[in-house]
Amino acid sequence: MKFMFTVLLALLSTGNSLFERPADSRYFELRIYYCNPGKLEALQQRFQNHTTRLFEKHGMENIGYWVPVKNDGNALYYILAYPDKHAQRKSWESFQADPEWKEVLANSEKGGKIIDSIATIFMNPSDILPAINAAAGQDHVYELRTYSCLPERLPNLITRFKDHTVKLFEGHGMENIAYFTSVEADNDQPKLIYLLAHKSQEAATKSWAEFRSDPKWLTARDASEKDGKIVEKVESIYMTPLSFSKLR
Repeated sequence: MKFMFTVLLALLSTGNSLFERPADSRYFELRIYYCNPGKLEALQQRFQNHTTRLFEKHGMENIGYWVPVKNDGNALYYILAYPDKHAQRKSWESFQADPEWKEVLANSEKGGKIIDSIATIFMNPSDILPAINAAAGQDHVYELRTYSCLPERLPNLITRFKDHTVKLFEGHGMENIAYFTSVEADNDQPKLIYLLAHKSQEAATKSWAEFRSDPKWLTARDASEKDGKIVEKVESIYMTPLSFSKLR
């Protein structure tokens, strides 16, 4: 008994590391590449065979790579992580100056330019989740959701997610993967951007229907909106992970 008590004290003296995950402090970048017609496969091959490795060489961490289920824009989505904002800028400067990357770029575009346009969203981690989760198993359908809030209402939304929504998502078969807040120009209110994983798009439809009719959700939503509506706009994109994505 004395031995067990000693072991317990030793574990507790290490702090909460065995019971709590440290908060994420990285700086994130969501990039969306819109390809020229017929060039999406070439872009995927370039990432798989060259770009992801060169990103890591220059201090960028590959988080995940996806293509939309309904890909009218011929797009590829991916997320990178950096130690901080300064490291992001330094890594890209180093990557773009790398002779190996310049050669890869030139060789891959001998048949024509691959990318038509690029959209970039910088993000900070939200404390809704302490760190990015990896979905259990393989071959999920991911859902990227972006919430634009009414003025000054983002803190209310984050509180609702922390206190209620993430638990209800899990109860309805949705896996919480990552939560971010966007970095907006001119100090505009950030958006909440998050990733869910579903077993399939059909499973997602079922999960959302059950969630939206759950009395616990309705009670939480109504209580959180007693002083006014929180969310102004919701955008949702279903995506499939590419074979080389860490998040599968």
